[in-house]
Amino acid sequence: MSTSAGAPTLIRNVAVFDGTRPHTPQDVLLDGPVIAAVGPALAAPAGATVVDGSGRTLLPGLIDAHTHTSDTDQLRRALLFGITTELDMGGTPSVARAVREAARERDDLADLRIATTGATAPGGHPSQLVGLGLLAPFPTVSGPEDADAFVAARVADGADHLKIFIEDGSAIGTPMPLMSAATIKALVRAAHERGLRTAAHTLTRRSARLAIDCGVDGLAHAPADGPCDDALVADAAARGVFVIPTLASLTGMTDTPAEYALVDDPRLRPYADPRWLAEIERMRADGPGQVRVGPVAADARYAADAALRMFEAGVPLLAGTDGTGGEGHPTTHGISYHGELALLVAAGLTPAQALTAATAAPADAFGLHDRGRVAAGLRADLLLVEGNPLTDITAVRDIAALWRRGVPVDRTTHLAAVRAQGPVRS
Repeated sequence: MSTSAGAPTLIRNVAVFDGTRPHTPQDVLLDGPVIAAVGPALAAPAGATVVDGSGRTLLPGLIDAHTHTSDTDQLRRALLFGITTELDMGGTPSVARAVREAARERDDLADLRIATTGATAPGGHPSQLVGLGLLAPFPTVSGPEDADAFVAARVADGADHLKIFIEDGSAIGTPMPLMSAATIKALVRAAHERGLRTAAHTLTRRSARLAIDCGVDGLAHAPADGPCDDALVADAAARGVFVIPTLASLTGMTDTPAEYALVDDPRLRPYADPRWLAEIERMRADGPGQVRVGPVAADARYAADAALRMFEAGVPLLAGTDGTGGEGHPTTHGISYHGELALLVAAGLTPAQALTAATAAPADAFGLHDRGRVAAGLRADLLLVEGNPLTDITAVRDIAALWRRGVPVDRTTHLAAVRAQGPVRS
């Protein structure tokens, strides 16, 4: 369904976090799909809807920098939690294009950018999922001579960025082939020649080192197989890479996923996918000692330490969940993002720094120059929350209002439908 922004909206006397820094209360005017003006005592246009921002904070719509998105319901769920853009990190091209096209037409869905098929060696990760029936067969890259054609095919698929798998299987207990450095460099070069940014799947220090040395733009996970040495941290900063820590996903591989706390938060639970809630409740009932996602030699504490040290060295951090919502996978679209923000703060970021990781930083890293900030002329993707998330990051869960391209998102109707259905049981 298509929607329209309709009459202008004036948000009065609201504290603003513009994506990088806070501002004292002021007015913000939305006109159509864009922010028309930001400043004190703005005049209300004829017919404008006026929203009282007193005691509230306005910030850019959130951006999940690492998802796997396969249907529009996932984008609808994400939007209900304040996420106005998702960056997909790999999926079936035809499905990804269809979902992205739906998001372009509909303002009841989060916007989407897609990677389509990621680059990997023959038999490399995630080829093991093909044998399990979780993925369809996909093209691979045998050597540097294949790189240009592979990237050209991804552009033809409609890719907005390129995913590169740098995974030898040591982190997941399944040794597998790894592309050579020459091949990875050729992929990065071919992507950059076509205007695509590159993000590398890296769970280990060795794979992170290889990615950085080969010139990738960013790491889709923080290294989690042990403590990073100072040289790796310094080189990440010197090469200008970004890092998506995906701490929520990594804690999901343990006996105490971050999601356990999320499902008990009344600000979040009513909007979550009932199937996901049932899965998390089942996992919690299983209790300690259950293997969640296979034999994984990765620890979220190492990833959190690496992410914080890299950030302190000047590396941009981007908030991302690796959200899928599949069976046995604890992170999902929307609700898990709020766990990621809390984990970033627990790792040592200030709430303001975590909110930059959720807004301006991913917009900058992926060249989305029309969003990620509260400024005149940018998209009216905006989140209004009760209280001050700069002192309490969980305040971002208390959503008072939400706009996608200037269109108000109807969370009330969704909540009424959920309440009519009764409680979700596992």
